[in-house]
Amino acid sequence: MNTIKIILGDITKADVDAIVNAANSVMLGGGGVDGAIHRAAGPKLLEACKKVKAINGERCPAGEARITEAGNLKAKYVIHTVGPRYGIDTPSETLLASAYRSSLDLAISHACKSIAFPAISCGVYGYPPEEAAGIAVSICQRPEYESLAIIFYLFSEKMTAVWMKAVYGSPVLAKSPVPI
Repeated sequence: MNTIKIILGDITKADVDAIVNAANSVMLGGGGVDGAIHRAAGPKLLEACKKVKAINGERCPAGEARITEAGNLKAKYVIHTVGPRYGIDTPSETLLASAYRSSLDLAISHACKSIAFPAISCGVYGYPPEEAAGIAVSICQRPEYESLAIIFYLFSEKMTAVWMKAVYGSPVLAKSPVPI
């Protein structure tokens, strides 16, 4: 069984091989996690994203992932994945599962040992957190990913409790060293 950890904190501070960015399909930055990762990584990340070939304006369609260098982050790579917009991009469950699978597959193919995820699609894309957490954890617990240390970095106590329940069966949140 692989290791899955839950952290209430800033994903841009993650000391892992790859940080997953909940990106949009053009991969040129945005709001939420995407904007935070681009700001922390600096201009090298934007330049790396611009090198990814766009097809019909998209560098990364929903459910897929792309990998770039990480700029100023501690991580070696940023894996950009596009989750579904809930109720718009269908089938949402299949696309969300594919976003996690594609990210994990890229991490393994680039010899990563650790990966940090945000709650993909749970911000402005509107995915219900409980459902998203169940999908994410079921993919991350698959045997083909047991070589990876998987860490979910979540932005609120409420979201952290949802992921804790999905992983451990209990929403109990240990006191975080990160100020809330």
